[in-house]
Amino acid sequence: MIQKTNNSEVKRLNRNRVFRYINSKNRTSMPDIAAALDMSGPTVLQIVKELREARVVCEAGEFESTGGRKARALAAVRDARYAVGIEITRHHIGMVLTDMTETVLKYERTRKPFVCEDEYFKQLGEALDEFLGDDGTVKEKIAGVGISVPSIVDGTANRITYSRALNLYDIDGDVFSRYIPYPCVLLNDANAAAVTECIADSQLESMIYLSLSNTVGGAVVFRQDPAREDASGPLNSVFENMYIGKHWHSGEFGHMVIHPGGKTCYCGKKGCVDAYCSALCLAEHTDGYLERFFDRLEDEDAELMEVWETYLDDLAITVDNLRMCFDCDIVLGGYVGSCIGPYMKELQKRVEEKNIFEGNGEYVRACKYQKAASALGAAVYYIENFINSI
Repeated sequence: MIQKTNNSEVKRLNRNRVFRYINSKNRTSMPDIAAALDMSGPTVLQIVKELREARVVCEAGEFESTGGRKARALAAVRDARYAVGIEITRHHIGMVLTDMTETVLKYERTRKPFVCEDEYFKQLGEALDEFLGDDGTVKEKIAGVGISVPSIVDGTANRITYSRALNLYDIDGDVFSRYIPYPCVLLNDANAAAVTECIADSQLESMIYLSLSNTVGGAVVFRQDPAREDASGPLNSVFENMYIGKHWHSGEFGHMVIHPGGKTCYCGKKGCVDAYCSALCLAEHTDGYLERFFDRLEDEDAELMEVWETYLDDLAITVDNLRMCFDCDIVLGGYVGSCIGPYMKELQKRVEEKNIFEGNGEYVRACKYQKAASALGAAVYYIENFINSI
């Protein structure tokens, strides 16, 4: 009985690996799959047959002949499933639609101040229905809706334990989904955005995602070497590589102290990263509008340039501390991460001066997704769940 279970699990993992490989390519062939995943031809043939019967893989023409018989091309059925990601912030709602490609098919963002009231959640359900439109085919294939929130989320209980941004404490996730007719899950916004960055760069190994929005948070992703992944084991979902922590507090980098006895953080401690590196630290100089800060920075506003220099110094300390702790790449996301691209060389120079082991700061970069990062990552949760079931 034990041997039978083991064999069944091996077959499932191999089937999943084959599908993930096919899904990562526009088109591929059975010989290519066999070579890439170190599988025998008959094994690949049987798995492809099963995937075609499940209607998640289809033929996509033929490849040019290299002297012998033309190889049949295979592709994933991109519309086998859809998923929606909803990003809820204090003042906005963003929605993303994706399919098996895990890319943004449609994105909308509207201003909607958050209030924890029944009418808000009713309007959220109505907004989702309007976002999806009248295409019944899409609605029938929705695997689920991931809801990204700026909160500490207990994933086991699907419950918000605390959110300063939304002014919530100990709220059940069902409150958010009561008017949504699909499976739903709550996800921390930084964790969701980190997933999107991993999708954007398939060669990215372990990573720290530092979210610099109105509060400072982050995520920790531990991945094995992608170059070894296809030969040594299943191509894992990035969610399986996310370090959450014992109490779901992993990635709360905003509450590391970088200036003991310094500014008071909203948490009550003094000198926290959040008090020095949140987007609010910049936006407060331009009437609460971060975009205006960077616009005036481009115009070489002397006062704001001084503020920016100090901000970069504090950010460099934070980045250096994270590098010393985790020894991996660091991606800057959130509101500031979306605007910091033109100034990365300045930050890297400051980081380089602090890096006693390597002497360079190239391990830190700006996020690749400036928009819809958290919403897309939340949607991908259900696509990954579906792929894992194949």
